[in-house]
Amino acid sequence: MPIGILQHVNIRTGDLAGTVEFWEHAIGLKVGDRPNFAFPGAWMYSGGDAVLHLIDISKTDEVAATETGSIDHIAFAAEGFERFKQDLSGAGYAFEERVVPGGRLWQLFVRDPNGVLCELNFEAAKEAR
Repeated sequence: MPIGILQHVNIRTGDLAGTVEFWEHAIGLKVGDRPNFAFPGAWMYSGGDAVLHLIDISKTDEVAATETGSIDHIAFAAEGFERFKQDLSGAGYAFEERVVPGGRLWQLFVRDPNGVLCELNFEAAKEAR
């Protein structure tokens, strides 16, 4: 039985507003429709796909995790390497810049308010134009 693409990642957060702010303004995802669950949260979209689900745990006894366990990062294809660097710097987000060996892929790594590491991948050939 074949497996399809990864549909979404879920983050449990004690800071829903800050998390939405990061993923929307720093990364470029958009808040969109979400079913009327019995608990608060948000769905973040890339194009027409809800790729990031957020659950607000601020009014529960659950303590928000500050480590991501065995999951190291979430990666997205992106465009506009220099613009992303300027926007992240301008918003006060610390990030790390890397080039994948061979030079065909440029990367930026930045953490959300929950400690989740976001990897942004840029095709060098498209960026150099």
